[in-house]
Amino acid sequence: MIYDLPINNKGLMKTSVFRQRSSVVFFMFFFLFSFVSFSQVKSEVDTTKIRIGEQINYKIKVEADSTALVVFPEGQTFMPLEAVEALKIDTTKKDAKFLLSRIYKLTQFDSGSYTIPQQKVIINEKPFFTDSLRVDVNTVEVDTTKQNLYDIKPIFEVEKSGGNWWKWLLGILVALALVAFLLYWFIWRQKPLTEEEEIALLPPYDRAKLALKKLDESQYLIRSEVKEFYSELTFIIRKYLDEKVYDRALESTTDELISRLQLLKEGNQIDLSKDTIKNIESILKRADLVKFAKSAPDTALAEMDKSTIDREIDHVKESLPEPTEEEKLLDQQYREEQERKKKRRKVILTVAISLFLLIATFVGFGIKYGFEYVKDTIIGHESKELLEGEWVESAYGFPPVWIETPRVLKRVNPPIPEEAKEQLSMTTFVYGTMLDIFSIGVNTTTLKVPQQAQQGEDNENPTFDLLKVSEESLKGFEAQGATDISVKREQFITPNAAEGLKTFGTLSIKIPNTNSVVNAEYMLLCFSNQKNVLQQIIITWPDNDDYADKMVQRIVDSIELNPDEPEEEDK
Repeated sequence: MIYDLPINNKGLMKTSVFRQRSSVVFFMFFFLFSFVSFSQVKSEVDTTKIRIGEQINYKIKVEADSTALVVFPEGQTFMPLEAVEALKIDTTKKDAKFLLSRIYKLTQFDSGSYTIPQQKVIINEKPFFTDSLRVDVNTVEVDTTKQNLYDIKPIFEVEKSGGNWWKWLLGILVALALVAFLLYWFIWRQKPLTEEEEIALLPPYDRAKLALKKLDESQYLIRSEVKEFYSELTFIIRKYLDEKVYDRALESTTDELISRLQLLKEGNQIDLSKDTIKNIESILKRADLVKFAKSAPDTALAEMDKSTIDREIDHVKESLPEPTEEEKLLDQQYREEQERKKKRRKVILTVAISLFLLIATFVGFGIKYGFEYVKDTIIGHESKELLEGEWVESAYGFPPVWIETPRVLKRVNPPIPEEAKEQLSMTTFVYGTMLDIFSIGVNTTTLKVPQQAQQGEDNENPTFDLLKVSEESLKGFEAQGATDISVKREQFITPNAAEGLKTFGTLSIKIPNTNSVVNAEYMLLCFSNQKNVLQQIIITWPDNDDYADKMVQRIVDSIELNPDEPEEEDK
């Protein structure tokens, strides 16, 4: 159904005017809103002209509420200028708002005219962008009439710093010295002999005479301790007879001992007189009466018995035959054997204590740090030494790839076909090779785009297909002898928000000139966050190696490069 609506020029004119006014109001509102939003973030530089290597102060100012969350740019977002340092954020109060400012020190080592790109500042999760600024970098003029030019000095090796190994060595030496001193002091040292030990080393005759002298000095008889006196006296004569005449004299009864002495006399084995045997018998029987029948002879008789025993010991010594040369040799061999046994006991005791200390130390450190870690520390482990060594943080290539590694990466010249040199340039830094199992490589490939293409549209600049790059890199692994390659892929984001492709998995590497195959893991990180630039990080490491896993995690966590620049519509 169609209705005819009345139309007049006056109403049409009013409608047109209203629409024009609405458009103007909307445009002004949008313009003012944009102006207010943009005015919250400002940027400035202290100079727009510097010489190569000099620094400029690039300041970003933000005006925001006290409750607003403000995030300033981080990392190398000022390319083509390089950020040397980012100072702390300065905060001042302005009326009801806060004025935040941060200074970045930027530099460039190539002459030319450069543009600092817009920087993104996030305020309460909303992005705001600064103006782009132009900076001229001039060369340094050299007056060759006053300053001679010299050839570039060659690269020379720098001695590696000693580290703290000497402290560990000193501690170990001190501990070993302490243990050695204790072993010497308590086991090997010739200790001064005690009085009992000195007496024990005397010959039996001298020992018996010394015992009689000490008995004479005792106060047994003064204290009327007759039983103790006779017990000591009979022990002296029995001990001497036990060592020189009859080896059971101490445990024999009086009658048994006297019978044995008479048998030895009758067998001409010992030339004892009858009086000597009789005197010894009478004194032993009197001592038995004193000890068992509680007899109490007077002091004079006891003194006389001691003197008699003193004389009879002399008679026994005189009656003993002189030892033959064979007996003397046997006696010397016996003493030497005793010394060897004594030394052997010392050696066994020293070895036992040393082994105990070693085992106790290993167990103690094993309980605290882990037995595998202690074993690797003692024996040595290449991955552990790299992990616990002095790491190096540096930037490689341009645009730079910041990475922390256990060793400095060395620059190499990769083989590039002659026809490809006009189209691309490549810089490569490596440590080790795939055949070394553990290796790190940082590669930057830059396509050489003609000047007219750089000034054209963005779609005229060639880009990299990271998936194809990953596949080509895996083919390169196979060309180097890798087999059984497993492949996994996922997105990877660096700590400073640069996005890339992560390709990882396992592979097998055949050791050259051998039949052995080593299992390893690999990781390939590809980034193409800047036009015409491909950045790759390749890491290989041994499989089932905890130290290598920790190294790789530390390396990956340290990677930083320029994140994606904001899209045009965001600007």
